[in-house]
Amino acid sequence: MTEYDIAVIAGDGIGPEVTREAMKVLDAVASMYGFKTKKTHYPFGTEHWLKTTEIFPESAFSEVKDKRAIFLGAIGDPRAPVGMIEYGIIAKLRFELDLYVNLRPVRCYDERLCPLKGKGPAEVDMVFVRENTEGAYSGSFGFAHKGLPSEVATQVMVYTRAATERVIRYAFELARTRNKKKTVTMIDKANALRAQDLWTRTFADVAKEYPDIKTEHAYIDAACMWMIKNPEWFDVAVTSNLFGDIITDLGAMIQGGMGIAASGNIHPGKVSLFEPIHGSAPKYAGQNVACPVAAILAVGMMCDYLGQKKAGAAIENVIVDLVRTKRIKGVNTGDHPTDQIGDMVIEELRALAAV
Repeated sequence: MTEYDIAVIAGDGIGPEVTREAMKVLDAVASMYGFKTKKTHYPFGTEHWLKTTEIFPESAFSEVKDKRAIFLGAIGDPRAPVGMIEYGIIAKLRFELDLYVNLRPVRCYDERLCPLKGKGPAEVDMVFVRENTEGAYSGSFGFAHKGLPSEVATQVMVYTRAATERVIRYAFELARTRNKKKTVTMIDKANALRAQDLWTRTFADVAKEYPDIKTEHAYIDAACMWMIKNPEWFDVAVTSNLFGDIITDLGAMIQGGMGIAASGNIHPGKVSLFEPIHGSAPKYAGQNVACPVAAILAVGMMCDYLGQKKAGAAIENVIVDLVRTKRIKGVNTGDHPTDQIGDMVIEELRALAAV
């Protein structure tokens, strides 16, 4: 029986609660679909830093690098300096493991979850491929005359041909496998950010190798507009790190909210990271009110990535059924007790397995 080594970092705030439910579901599908997981839990997050001053020691990071996958609950707490824990954990994993694809499915499971009038599952079914290691988040920044009236702050957007090409190529390959509109939309702002002409030219070059895939282009401001007006136009979209960070939150809202939005941070064939995209929401920690649907869907993405595609599909299909039959009445904080949703998903999985 295949066994997968999984690193689990529950993190801050509601992270431990949604992670608990996600791991319950992972255990359930593993037993149903004939595989095992060996989970190593790591305590890293703000609470651990406050107690020890450790953020992510290299000894533990070396262990994590040898795992098959990583699950992250949520990171962030106002008791720590802004960005310190986030950069020390999530950014460290993304950059040092070269997780160059941030994969964000945007799929509405039921029309009542979509805030757009007349839009639902038929119209909201797309996936964003966000470059995850370069751009404005590459770490090239600085200050001059800090704290003085003449202070200057700089943040450099860094793009390389190699990194741009590999993420664009991933998007084209994904469009082939989705069997939807077989369309890849490039989203950039090359008319104003002239360095992004590299994206425009690389996209055109890669597209020549995929004559079966239709291509579209939109500047980021127009793309946000069209996502609201005509989300059905989108199939696969590829974009830079900063723009992807922003537009995928817009996508989360049109699919139903942060409580249902999952993501993968992927380096194909290597250890990759899966997480809900919501924050840590410390004020709700320990109240059993956080929605774990996004975390459970992230486990489904992880199963799919590990090659357990039937298990991954089963998780998503169960969530779809629970939402459409209104047994999951909502995906916002407080709509259900956190542990109730985990139990509902497992019960439904077992019912399907028994058929």
